[in-house]
Amino acid sequence: MADIFKILQQAQQMQSKMQQMQEELAQRTVTGTAGGGMVSVEADGKGTVRKVKLDPTVVNPADVEMLEDLIAIAVAEAQKKANDLAQEEMGKLTGGMNLPFKLPF
Repeated sequence: MADIFKILQQAQQMQSKMQQMQEELAQRTVTGTAGGGMVSVEADGKGTVRKVKLDPTVVNPADVEMLEDLIAIAVAEAQKKANDLAQEEMGKLTGGMNLPFKLPF
């Protein structure tokens, strides 16, 4: 029976560490760029976009589609970096174990 209590205690510690990690990820910043840096997207470590910066020269009313594409690429890159950061932090938390599920953020 002591083993069950030990497992429960370890699970609670892991849950606490995961919550702390999520809070820390929310404070971290990643940046995705496109068009040689003409479009820049800043996101937190969870992938939530915080800021979009556009170089004025990339804003061409005659070619809005290109700007939309550049923004989408920069957002995707920022979100990938956030996911990679979260996976790296999770690896530290789990001791490098490969978990059979995706992170909840």
